[in-house]
Amino acid sequence: MLNEQLLAAAARGDATGVRDALEAGAAVDARDPQRRTALLLASAADHVEVAEALVAAGADPDALDFRHDTPWLVTGVTGSVTMLRALLPADPDLTVRNRYGGISLIPACERGHVDYVREVLKTGIKVDHVNDLGWTGLLEAIILGDGGAPYQEIVRLLIAAGADVNLADRDDTTPLKHAVSRDQVEIADLLWAAGAR
Repeated sequence: MLNEQLLAAAARGDATGVRDALEAGAAVDARDPQRRTALLLASAADHVEVAEALVAAGADPDALDFRHDTPWLVTGVTGSVTMLRALLPADPDLTVRNRYGGISLIPACERGHVDYVREVLKTGIKVDHVNDLGWTGLLEAIILGDGGAPYQEIVRLLIAAGADVNLADRDDTTPLKHAVSRDQVEIADLLWAAGAR
């Protein structure tokens, strides 16, 4: 019952309820039927105060649920910089992969989360990680982005972080070729200036 109370409080953003459940003996990494922990529920809903309480209590930022998500991986999807910062003291595994074989940087690039990309690159996360589709964050930003200002900024950030601008996909199509084929002129110019072929 205490574990259920903890999970429910985390899901609704009730930090006091979370602390009360923990003090009463709830397991910090208790799981719901989908294998989600309280920290994952808090991360997905961007309940930062709850996450901070759970991290302070020793919650695992790398606990995988049934969809192969973790509290840390979810931050790349939501793009929450405050949640990213809340989880860093828990020393999350930056190499943990989601169900597509991607690390947290990749969905952030795909979704245009500029501030998140800027912040997560400071952690030393692998900028050229390749997911199961054969795509890096740079490729995702180009292939799944619209070439607009947020995606241009993400490409700038990735280049500045040392991304390999010539790392091609499985079909041997480079980021520059993808950008040109999508009429992403500004991104193509950024890549060209960085030595892309």
